[in-house]
Amino acid sequence: REHIGRAIVTQRPFASIDDLARRVPEIHKDELRRLGSIGALNPLGAGDRRDALWQVERAARPAGPLLEDLPETDTAVASGQWPVASAPTPDTQHPSPITRPSPLARMTDDERVLADYRGTQLTIGRHPLAFRRAELDRLGVTRASDLAAVPNGRWVRVAGCVICRQRPGTASGFLFLSLEDETGIANAIVTPDLYQRYRPVLVNEPFLLVEGALQNYDNVISVKARRVRPLVATPMAAPVSHDFH
Repeated sequence: REHIGRAIVTQRPFASIDDLARRVPEIHKDELRRLGSIGALNPLGAGDRRDALWQVERAARPAGPLLEDLPETDTAVASGQWPVASAPTPDTQHPSPITRPSPLARMTDDERVLADYRGTQLTIGRHPLAFRRAELDRLGVTRASDLAAVPNGRWVRVAGCVICRQRPGTASGFLFLSLEDETGIANAIVTPDLYQRYRPVLVNEPFLLVEGALQNYDNVISVKARRVRPLVATPMAAPVSHDFH
């Protein structure tokens, strides 16, 4: 909530997650969990996101009137083994130099991306398609940034997360897709008959692989789709597509 964000800005810096929960008492537990899941609490003495979530569960417990003024000190900060200033970044891959206070396994790459999109609808880490680039290369998928070098009329495969679906009333039933990979955006044109054939996939799948002839007219590049299928074995995380209604 906006007023919680402003309170955090006003009260910062914080020595630990317990310190944050104590000095911003109006913050909800689910808000602390959200901050922990996206890596925002890592600089407060957490070894990684799951460590932060573990500490959130403790920090959000009601202490009661006898102990509410006595904060529980985070293990990492209290021991001097992890100064706050040198805490890891949200997507660090390196193991913690200290004994982590939580028994939870670190998030995988896919889990971090999923947590980012669930929590903020964006990621400051790697794009979901970057984790699958070797697989896409084996499938002969062309990167969005490389389409400009492909001759007009050449058969290509493109893939990405669908960030926009447009089906204007004046377009005679044509569907226009924008597919985002880690290098840019590829545009695809779906004919009315192909739309009817693949409608559930085109409307519902967050990741698509599209095959068809490349069209390059005056540097306006698109793929006229002939085949469409879900892009399997990708992270479930994806930005929300801006779709026609």
